[in-house]
Amino acid sequence: MADTEADLRRLARRRVKLKLGWFIHATVFALVNLGLYVINRLTGDERWHLWPLFGWGLGLAIHGLVTWFALDGGGLRERMEAEELKRLRDGR
Repeated sequence: MADTEADLRRLARRRVKLKLGWFIHATVFALVNLGLYVINRLTGDERWHLWPLFGWGLGLAIHGLVTWFALDGGGLRERMEAEELKRLRDGR
């Protein structure tokens, strides 16, 4: 756990970097895939733009999950630990 102001700033900087990294990835994903869609519509009938959309979309989803878990799952880990402690204390 972070104790000093410097530790808190370092942790905050790391968390912001993770979030911004995903937001930048999502923005580039949207812009590039929009461009590919427009090019595809202008050049032909075959829907080739879907292949990079699905492949990159999977990569973006994985990046999002890794980011979410790196940020402690929005408190999910703490809630799960609290539930398990309660169960153990109640003898279940």
